[in-house]
Amino acid sequence: MEHTYRLVISCPDRVGIVAKVSNFLSTYNGWITEASHHSDTQSGWFFMRHEIKAESIPFGLDQFRAAFEPIAREFNMNWHIADSARPKRVILMCSKESHCLADLLHRWHSKELNCEIVAVISNHDDLRRMVEWHDIAYHHVPVSKENKAEAFAHIEDLFAQYETDVVVLARYMQILPADLCEKYAGKVINIHHSFLPSFAGARPYHQAYSRGVKLIGATCHYVTQDLDEGPIIEQDVIRISHRDSIEDMVRLGKDVEKNVLARGLRSHVEDRVITYENKTVVFD
Repeated sequence: MEHTYRLVISCPDRVGIVAKVSNFLSTYNGWITEASHHSDTQSGWFFMRHEIKAESIPFGLDQFRAAFEPIAREFNMNWHIADSARPKRVILMCSKESHCLADLLHRWHSKELNCEIVAVISNHDDLRRMVEWHDIAYHHVPVSKENKAEAFAHIEDLFAQYETDVVVLARYMQILPADLCEKYAGKVINIHHSFLPSFAGARPYHQAYSRGVKLIGATCHYVTQDLDEGPIIEQDVIRISHRDSIEDMVRLGKDVEKNVLARGLRSHVEDRVITYENKTVVFD
């Protein structure tokens, strides 16, 4: 993978944003390898993502930030720049179901995902051998009504210990506390086994079966304090028919869940997702 810097911007829309940024990069001989722009006419906001050859810029990210800051102030930008050579540090969380966890571990092991999986946290011990085969630390943190506050305090400590950039709930069957959701806003990704907002909550395949739906799907979204209502990153569906049982729907749904979660995580770790209000702009 080519070493690049990823410049990601959102700001109120107005004339001259692209020209100003492009002129800044040109001044320092910045070589743009990928450019994506989107203007949201309803909200009046503009979104931009540029990838720049790192070797073409004569300084590092700290100097880049200092030089770019006057432009950011002028256009009231929310922005950040990331280095592709520093993979994001990812913690996976799971319970007993293995399909999403196994899929992400395989993609990471085969270098399909440019990230560093630093640990797995689970409220059960069932998947330890799978994780440790990949030489990844496995933390068993049981969660019950009696110890919930203590358990999530320990989990928060683990997030800090591993200097975590992003947490992935790979079918983790516990609800994160509101304060943890707020502290890691935009950094916790969940996979929901339905095409949200349809059939939110528990047992969505059973809900879908009882309604006789012809499509089932999965939704990758950021976790917020409002259960299953965070900004959506990625979705997909698969067609079913009256012949399919609940068991068939669960089996087919797992395939969709794996793919949707992997695509959502890939977009996040490549800095392709910009959140605005309760929506996302995702640049391909």
